[in-house]
Amino acid sequence: MSILKLLKGERGEYLVALQFILFFAFILAPAWNPLVTPALLDVLAIPRWILLGICWLIALLFGGLGVIHIRDYLTPLPYPVDHNQLVKQGAYTWVRHPLYSSLIFAGLGWTLFSLSLIHGALLILGFLFLDYKASKEEHWLTQRHPEYAEYAQRVRKFIPWVY
Repeated sequence: MSILKLLKGERGEYLVALQFILFFAFILAPAWNPLVTPALLDVLAIPRWILLGICWLIALLFGGLGVIHIRDYLTPLPYPVDHNQLVKQGAYTWVRHPLYSSLIFAGLGWTLFSLSLIHGALLILGFLFLDYKASKEEHWLTQRHPEYAEYAQRVRKFIPWVY
């Protein structure tokens, strides 16, 4: 890859940089919600732990299975590697972007557990960003694999049976 292409961000380099910024902003942000008291956190402790466990289990499944099935074509960039094949098995039968789904479900779990407005806002921003990044990736995949359009009609983007 030429240095000029890298500087132009033609393969989504800037999108990856923005994703890391959002990721670290989410991790480093303090949990804040002026409406949530310690007493309310205590009352909701069991449901919060259950929701966290469910969301993180889903995140681990999507992330783990997604990496296993795309391991030969995995790249941090949204632009597909030259030798890629269209993967439609495993986690890719449930969602088109299981690695992004993994991030979304992990963030949702923490947001529901912490009841943090800051994390809720960052989760929404992250979802919108990943939706945009996935759309760019899908454009490139459709150029390379015309059958991707039919696959995209059948399989949801991030959340099985929903979106």
